[in-house]
Amino acid sequence: MTSAARRAHEALEPFHLLAYFNPGLQAAQADTRLDPHAFYVGARGAPLGPCAGSVVASAFFNFSPALIGTAWASACAVGLDAVVDRRNAMLGEQFHAILGDLGEQPAIADLAARYGALAASLPLNGRALAAAWASAAIPDEPIVALWHNIAVLREWRGDNHIAALVVHGLDGIDARTFHESQLLDPGIRRVTLGKRMSMLTRGWCDDDWELSVDRLVERGLAERTGPNESGIAHRLTPDGAERYDDIEAMTDALGESVWTTSGVDSLLEATHPLVKAVIDAGIVPGTRTK
Repeated sequence: MTSAARRAHEALEPFHLLAYFNPGLQAAQADTRLDPHAFYVGARGAPLGPCAGSVVASAFFNFSPALIGTAWASACAVGLDAVVDRRNAMLGEQFHAILGDLGEQPAIADLAARYGALAASLPLNGRALAAAWASAAIPDEPIVALWHNIAVLREWRGDNHIAALVVHGLDGIDARTFHESQLLDPGIRRVTLGKRMSMLTRGWCDDDWELSVDRLVERGLAERTGPNESGIAHRLTPDGAERYDDIEAMTDALGESVWTTSGVDSLLEATHPLVKAVIDAGIVPGTRTK
């Protein structure tokens, strides 16, 4: 049976991901004079404040520290507030283009407040990125405020997932190659990036990747095999598959109490039309194109 935490994550993730996959990104990057990596790192890491790049790399976990360091320095040079303001303006434009009148309804402000209350109830000890997002200013525009409050919940789940990965002895790139592994049952569907996109978006090189796979093989978690259509040439062993399931179960368990509180089911149901509109727009990876 799928956990409440997993159902909530799957229900809300497309709405959150619009910030990172939409037609307005190129203009936002041009306006801030930032490349795609720097805009992403600046916008997502901004609540941490002007800290060292190593802090951001730690919070992002599966990105190359070198990539984060360069991107973070560029975003800080532009000004983190400027990056956030441009990201929020972009989100407002994109949501209104996709949602139309649906995004203008008074119910949006109520949804934002309800998700804000849920985010305010989160235990934040040990969840550095979620704590930073929870302390950040909430945008004035209701639809963007809704996105922000959902982002707090999403980053909180991410912090929980990182904790589970660390407990199971996986560092940043090993977590990436572990997740991208071929499965023993090819019929199981899940969201993956493939080798090329994983390295491109996370800043790892081929040597980094291969050494990471070697470590998984040495630990008995994976075995070398022929490459699939995504360029992945390793597969989880039975021990690796058990470890994978344990990590996912721990991640869900750490967040379960939040998503079993009274009123959560009705909250997700009320949000469904907004998420469906984003999915139907065909912008977010894995969704259909009109």
